[in-house]
Amino acid sequence: MNRLEVQTRSHSEFVDVTARLQQLVDAERWSEGRLTLFVPHTTAGVTIQENADPDVLHDMTLCLDRMVPWQDPAYLHGEGNTAAHVKASLLGSSADLIVQGGEIQLGTWQGVYFCEFDGPRRREVWVGFTGS
Repeated sequence: MNRLEVQTRSHSEFVDVTARLQQLVDAERWSEGRLTLFVPHTTAGVTIQENADPDVLHDMTLCLDRMVPWQDPAYLHGEGNTAAHVKASLLGSSADLIVQGGEIQLGTWQGVYFCEFDGPRRREVWVGFTGS
C-alpha cells in the first residue's frame, strides 16, 4: 500500500490528485489491474468528476453547502463539524480505477479529486493496487 499526502488549504476544497496517482502508477510500474483509493478520514472523501471546467467543482461545493449547511441548531455532534461528516458520507471514502497499459483509465473529462470538508489539514489517500 502507498500513501499519498494531500495538504488542503481551504475549509471545503476539491484537490485534483489525478496526475499524482498516474505518477505513482508510473513509479511502481503497474501495468494492468485495479487501483483502489481509500480516504481514512471521516470528514473527507474522494470522487471522480469533471476536470475541464472548474465551475463544476464550484457548483458542487455550492450545492453541498446548500444541502448540508455548516451550522444548524439541530446538530448534536460536539465538535461542530457535523456538516463535514455528512458531506464526506455523501461522496464516499473510496474509489476503484482501472489501470490498462500503465495508464489510469478515465473518461475524457474526468479527474480524481480528494474532497476536503473540514480543512485546512494535512490528509492522506491510501492507494492499493491489484494486478501486474
